[in-house]
Amino acid sequence: MDMFRTKIEIQDSLVKMSYHTKSLWMGSCFSDTIGRIMAGYKYPVLLNPFGTLFNPFSIGENILHLISGKQFMPDDLQFYNGLWFSFSHYTGFSHYDPQICLSAINNSLTSASGWLKQCDFLLLTFGTARIFQLQKDGRIVANCHKLPASSFVSGLSEPPAIISYYDAVICSLKNLNPDIRIIFTLSPVRHWSDGAENNQLSKSILHYSIHEIMKRHDQTYYFPAYEILLDELRDYRFYAADMLHPSEQAGQYIWERFSDTWLDEDSKKIMAGVTAVLKAVGHRPLHTETTNHKKFKQNTLRQIEHLTSQYPFLDFSNEIASMQLNCQTNDLNAVSGSNSAP
Repeated sequence: MDMFRTKIEIQDSLVKMSYHTKSLWMGSCFSDTIGRIMAGYKYPVLLNPFGTLFNPFSIGENILHLISGKQFMPDDLQFYNGLWFSFSHYTGFSHYDPQICLSAINNSLTSASGWLKQCDFLLLTFGTARIFQLQKDGRIVANCHKLPASSFVSGLSEPPAIISYYDAVICSLKNLNPDIRIIFTLSPVRHWSDGAENNQLSKSILHYSIHEIMKRHDQTYYFPAYEILLDELRDYRFYAADMLHPSEQAGQYIWERFSDTWLDEDSKKIMAGVTAVLKAVGHRPLHTETTNHKKFKQNTLRQIEHLTSQYPFLDFSNEIASMQLNCQTNDLNAVSGSNSAP
C-alpha cells in the first residue's frame, strides 16, 4: 500500500562499497548511528576519530588534521571544570589527566590519518550551520565543553564560506588520496535549541552548500537521509523519546535504503550470513548447561568457522568471547541458584 506514503527515489550508485573497501565516517551523531550499523556487519569502517562533530567547519578542519598527521601538543589542550580537553574534539576525549587526554587524541589521529590515506569512501554528515567562535580569537570550536556562553560568539554560517572552505579541504584530500569518493549526508536530527525557524534555516544552508560543493568537485555524492526521515517516514513513531533523534527503527530503515544504494551484491550475500551469526550470538538462553544449548552453541561456532573460512576478512572474535562469557555467567548463576534456599 505505497499509496499511503511518498517514497524517496534514490538513483542507484554505479560505484559500490563492499567488504573490500574502507570507509571513514565523520560528522554528527547520525553518522555514528549508520556507521555503527555498518561496522556491526563487519565492514571495514572507522567512525568519528575526533568524536561527534556538528558544524561543517570543524569537520573540515579535522579532515585537514588527518591529512597533515601533525600531532596535538600540550599547548593545544584547554582546562575547565576539572577536565583537560581540545576544542577540536568531542567531550569523550576529555580527561582529568592531561597526558591521558593527549595520548587518546594522538593515538586516534595517527590511526585515522593512516586509514584516510587508504580510504575508498569518506562519509560526511553535516548537522548544523550554527557555529560557536571563541571571543578571544574567533576560532570555530567543535564543542563548547560546557564553558560559559559568554566565552563564545554564536551565529549561522553562510553558504559561500562553507563552499569556499570545502574547495580547499577537498583539493587537499585529493592530493593525499586521488581516488577517494565523498558521500555527503544531511543529519535529520533537529537542533531544537535554535528554535524551529532557525533549525530549518540551518538545514537549508547546509543542503544548499552540499549541492554547490558537489557541482564543483567530482567523485562527490549525496545520500538523502534527511529527506527519508522527514518526508518518507513522516511520523513521530519514527523518532526517539526526545522527538528529535531518529528511533532505532528509523535508523535501521535508513541503513537499508543506504545499503540498497551503495553496497554491491556480493557483499549483501555475505551480510546475510553475518546477520544469521549475529542473531544466533544474540540469543540469551536461561540454561546453558542443557544438551540443546550446547548443540546450539556448537552449530553457531560451526557457522562462524564456515563463514571465516570462506571470507577470512570477517572477524568474529568479539562474538566468540561474548558467547563464552555468557555461558560462564549463566553457569555461575545456575550454581548460585542451586545453593540458595527455596
